[in-house]
Order: sequence, then C-alpha cells, then structure tokens
Amino acid sequence: MQLFIPSTRLLRPAFCWRVSRLAPLVRFQSTFSAEDLARAKEERLAGLGYLTKFPPKIIPYMELMRIEKPIGTKLLLSPCLWAITMAAYMSSAPLASTVYMMSVFSVGAFVMRGAGCTINDLLDRNLDNKVARTMERPITSGRVSVKQALVFLAAQMGVGLVVLLQLPMDCFLLGASSLALVGTYPLFKRVTYYPQVVLSLCFNWGALLGFPAMGVWNWPVMIPLYLSGFFWCMHYDTIYAHQDKKFDAQAGIKSTALAWGDKSKTIFHGLTAAQMGCYTLSGYLAGMGPGFYLGAAYGAYRLLRMTQLVDLDDPKSCGFWFRENIKTGHTFWLGILVDYSLRLLGYL
Repeated sequence: MQLFIPSTRLLRPAFCWRVSRLAPLVRFQSTFSAEDLARAKEERLAGLGYLTKFPPKIIPYMELMRIEKPIGTKLLLSPCLWAITMAAYMSSAPLASTVYMMSVFSVGAFVMRGAGCTINDLLDRNLDNKVARTMERPITSGRVSVKQALVFLAAQMGVGLVVLLQLPMDCFLLGASSLALVGTYPLFKRVTYYPQVVLSLCFNWGALLGFPAMGVWNWPVMIPLYLSGFFWCMHYDTIYAHQDKKFDAQAGIKSTALAWGDKSKTIFHGLTAAQMGCYTLSGYLAGMGPGFYLGAAYGAYRLLRMTQLVDLDDPKSCGFWFRENIKTGHTFWLGILVDYSLRLLGYL
C-alpha cells in the first residue's frame, strides 16, 4: 500500500511561508548520547501497539496524530460530552439526536486533536530534539518532512471542516473562532511561562460548542461549565508539564510547571476549588438533579486525591496521574448522564 502525498501546491503559499518562518529548519543534531537515542527509539517502537499492523509508510502519520496515545482525544472530548448531555437534559432532547451529536463531536475531537498535534510538531520541530520524551517524534526525527506534514495538516483541516459543517451555522461560527488559538498555542511556550492558559482556552471549547449544537443557548450555564473545564485543564496539563521540566529548563521551553515549581500543589488546590465552584454553579443554573451532584462530589475527591499522591519530581508518577484524568472526566459526565436518563424515563 502506497501513501498518497499530494503536491504542496494544494497549500496556500502564504501559509507555507508563515510556518517555515515561525521555526527554523529541522536540525538533527541532538544533545543526547547514542545510547539515549537508541533508548528513545526502542520506547517509541514499544509504544506503537496495534499501529505496527499498518503499512510502515503510514505509521509516522498516525504517530503525528498521536493515534497510539488517545488520552488527548478523550480529554478533549470530555467537556463536549458534559455540554451535549447537559443541554440534552435542559431541552429533554430525544436520545437519538443526543447520540448523533456525541458521535459528531467524537469524530471532531479525534480529527482536530490530531491536527493540533501536527501543528505542534511543525512549530516545535527545532525544540523536540532537546527533550528526551519528544526527540523521536516523526518530524524532528526526519521520518516525515515539513512539506509532507503541511499537506497532511491540510487534509486533516479539510476533514475537520466537513465535521464542523454538520453543525448549525451559528455553532459553526463559534467553532471556527477557536482556530486561532489552536494554531498559535505552541508558540506561547517560547514567550511565556503560561502556555497552559492558551491550551486550556482552546481545549475546552467544546463546553461552549455542545450547547448550541443541541439547540440550547444559555450563556449563564455555558460560561461556568467552560471555566470549570479551563481550570481542570490548567491542573492536569501542569502535571503533564512536570514530566519534562528538567529538559524544558535546559531547552528554554516555558511552562507553568517551571513557573509554579514547589508551589504547584498549593495552586492545584486553588484550581480544584475554582473548577468545582464553576461546575456546581453551571449545574445549579441548569436545574440538574442528584446524579450531577454525586458525580461532582466523586470527581472532586479524585482531583484532591490526585494532587495529594502525585510525585511531581517523578515523570512516571506525573504520567500516571495525568492519564487518570480520563476517568475523572468520565466521572463528571456520568453524573450528568444519570440525570438525563432519569429525565427521559420521566423521573426528573
């Protein structure tokens, strides 16, 4: 099977010029020893899992989308599911339309998360070879060229546009307004210690988008739910950033992990309080029932437990507790889903 790579003429020249200007050409000099490089390659190959069953020529593109690491897609999808299900509860939407919209958003989360990773790797290609965890990524390791990545990104954005066109026009405009954040997030780690702020703003856009997708416009409910996702993302992505803080400091890559340092856990407690305050306010204004509050209580417990047990100086501990946020996001969603189910059955 041959991978079809269309001509880069399909891309707008101005876009190609901007990307090429935003970061210098890939330099394959590494600050790591041959042993480090061999270990990184071995770990990458071991982590491919079922991707090894695909033709070798397309595997690097699947890695570019992080298909072998679905946690990003699941975290991106969680606020979407919160919003869709809460809007369905508020409007007593039929199950079929709710499931359909969840399916659309699931595809959208998969595609746009992949596009975001491609953008990130394009702009960070001169930084990724300075961090042990990222030096085997497809572009910085030379397995995918910049031109090939640009064409692939154009294809991803085209699929994303098709998904977005399945939504009402006002919802389409709201979704399109997030693209500037998606495209510029990787640049902020060069100029500020708070790139997580930009990531959190765009990563939770689905908490806004899910309501109009279900025909519900209620800003007093939408804004607090969006903010709760924002504070949650600030929390878990800072834990994620603590994995690489040693290499980031050497490479000049900025993050909240470096900005907060030993104060991180104290700030995490503040983020949890802010998240739960906003989340509870959103549910209260939406008229949610007991399932919502039970889910919120258990979700809060999981967040507090994560803050208590994570070892921010141990990359493996950070990685484990970062991944645990998938279950936490599902905990919040299941609480909303219980109330929606009870409403469909006529009990609420």
